[in-house]
Amino acid sequence: METRRLGRLRHESSVLIYGAAALAEVDQETADASLQEALDADINHFDVAADYGEAELRLGPWMPRIRRDIFLATKTGLREADPAWAQINSSLERLQTDRVDLLQLHAIGDTDELDRATGKGGALEAAVRALDEGMVGAVGITGHGPTAAQTHLEALRRHPFATVLTPLNPVLWRDDEYRAAYEALVIEVQRQDAGLMTIKTVSRRNWPQGPDGAPYATWYEPFDDTERIRGAVSWVLAHEEVTGIATAGDVRLLGMIIDAEQRRLPVADAEQALADDAAYSSPFLDMPI
Repeated sequence: METRRLGRLRHESSVLIYGAAALAEVDQETADASLQEALDADINHFDVAADYGEAELRLGPWMPRIRRDIFLATKTGLREADPAWAQINSSLERLQTDRVDLLQLHAIGDTDELDRATGKGGALEAAVRALDEGMVGAVGITGHGPTAAQTHLEALRRHPFATVLTPLNPVLWRDDEYRAAYEALVIEVQRQDAGLMTIKTVSRRNWPQGPDGAPYATWYEPFDDTERIRGAVSWVLAHEEVTGIATAGDVRLLGMIIDAEQRRLPVADAEQALADDAAYSSPFLDMPI
């Protein structure tokens, strides 16, 4: 699998980043099979979060064997320093490690959330403390929503985050306002030599009837056919500024995403693979609360 340099952290991360949201509600046997599938495909960057149900607990038993071989990232979704500090410590315990390579401020997609996390007494203070104490190797930021890119640009103006995880896919790119915000973010990411990762690669649309009872664990309806996943993955990875893409939050989609990375299409063919889907739309039209 191709690797790309994760900004100034200099880790050569696999272009597929294991999205451990897929482990939120599965048993250990299912998690083990999925993690082995990822390792067999040479995925070396694993991304989890305290908010992902049981995911940290599912990853934890693997750490004695693989910790030295992978880049491990987790996230805190709390906004105040003291609760975030407690959550960071809990994540390390659940992951059965004394250090993660990257701690990210989670789900910051608008300026209100950014203000809470980066203001006085905010979660950023806990993250910097963890960095200073050697519990984390770097601090990043993540988020989704229609204003995520511009929010992450503002975040980089306030603090030198080492990484950014922001949405990108072909349908979002078609939106002039979103594309302009993303392109402005890329300029600042490159100026600071931050790592840029993306999410929502294989999102097709919102679930027509909402996520309750949906056939996949993702809160959006994903593509689940080989050629459209191939098109979506190929298109995003054609963006050279992108270090990697987080795989979808359902273990059943991982194999198709791995296959898509190995059999990438030219950009024009990737766009054509998605062109005939009239339902293809932004996942942020009706986000879950």
